[in-house]
Amino acid sequence: MIYEVLHKQPEDLYSSPIVQQTAFWSTVKERMGIQTLAIDFKAALPDKSLEETHKVKRTSDLLVIIQPIDGKHTIAYVPYGPELEPAEELQGCFLEQLSESIKPYLPANCILIRYDLSWESHWAKDKDYYDSKGLWLGPPESITQEIRFNFSTEKWNLRKASTNILPSNTLFINLRNSPKAILMQMKPKTRYNIGLSERKGITVRTAGIDNLDVWYALYTETAQRNGVYLHNVEYFRSVLLAKTTNALSPADVKLLIAEKNGQPMAAMFLVISKNRAHYLYGASATEGRQYMGSYALQWAAMQTAQKMGCTEYDMFGLAPRPNPSHPMYGLYRFKTGFGGKQFHRMGCWDYPLNNDLYSLYSTLEMNNQGFHLI
Repeated sequence: MIYEVLHKQPEDLYSSPIVQQTAFWSTVKERMGIQTLAIDFKAALPDKSLEETHKVKRTSDLLVIIQPIDGKHTIAYVPYGPELEPAEELQGCFLEQLSESIKPYLPANCILIRYDLSWESHWAKDKDYYDSKGLWLGPPESITQEIRFNFSTEKWNLRKASTNILPSNTLFINLRNSPKAILMQMKPKTRYNIGLSERKGITVRTAGIDNLDVWYALYTETAQRNGVYLHNVEYFRSVLLAKTTNALSPADVKLLIAEKNGQPMAAMFLVISKNRAHYLYGASATEGRQYMGSYALQWAAMQTAQKMGCTEYDMFGLAPRPNPSHPMYGLYRFKTGFGGKQFHRMGCWDYPLNNDLYSLYSTLEMNNQGFHLI
C-alpha cells in the first residue's frame, strides 16, 4: 500500500487546505526552535469507481513535528495529517504501514508517532451514535475504537490517545454562497447581533505586527477568564512573521481587530491556506461585550476570506453537542449561530515505537502531566 517514502524539504510540501500540514506551519514551528520533518510518500489504494482489484497510485506527503518531551526523548507529532484519507476499512492498515515507513527518518530517541487525524470519525457516520434530535453522542470508549481501527492491521499497535491536541470537533461554513445567502443560513439571533454591532459603531480593521500587543492583551484577558492554556507572545509573533513566499504551500495570515471608537473589543487570527479560511485564534474584552464585537469580527473574516477566493470557513473547535457541562459549550452556542455543518474528526491516535516508555508517557498524560504540543 505504502511505497517510495522519501525525505524532502518542508518548502516542498504540497499545497493543502489543512494549514497545519503546510510549509507555513513548518516555518512557524522552526521560528519557535522546534524541529520539523517533511515526508513524501506514494500509496496504492483501491478505486471504488473501478474494479475491486484496480488500485490507483496516489502521491501525498505529511509534516511531522519533532517535539522534545524531556532532555532525552521526543515524540513525532503529525498535526491534522496525513491529508490522504483511505477508505474507512483500510485506515488502520494504512497508518500502520506509514508509521513503519517513516520510522527510519525519526530520531532514535522518538518513543511514539501521534497522528492528530483530520479524518471524519467512523462513529460520526453511524446513525446509532445520534440521539432523537439528531445530535451526535460522541464515539464509544477507547477500547471499542481501537478494536475497530486495528481490525485490518498486523501488529494491532494503534492506540487511542487519552487526549486530543487540536480540536476534534469543528464547524465548516460554505463560502460558495452569496453574502446574503450566508447571512440567511445563520440563526436569527446571530444575524441580529451582526446588525447590532454595526449600529453600535463597531468597525473591523486588519492590523500588523505593530499591533501584536493589542492582540496579546485581549488574548491574555480571554485565557485568564476561561482558564485555558496561555501561549507566550513569541508564539503569535512567529505566526505573524512566518514567510513562505517561495514554498508550494504558503499561507496568508491576517490579524483582525474589532473596535469601538478606537477601543479594542475583539481580535482574531484569520489564516488562509489554499481554499480554506481558518478562525485559528480569537480573543475578546470582558467589558463592552454588549456591542457584539465578536460577531462583527466573524462576519468580517468570512467576507474577507470569500473575497480572497476561499470556498469554506473552518470555525476550528467547539463542543461536540450542546452540553452545558462541556467546557466548550459557550463556543458551541456562539459558533453554531453562524450556520454551517459540524464535522467530527478521529482525533489523536498513537503508534508506539517504545512500548515501555509509551506506557510511562501515557500515564503521565492521563494525570495531566503531559506536554503541550500545539
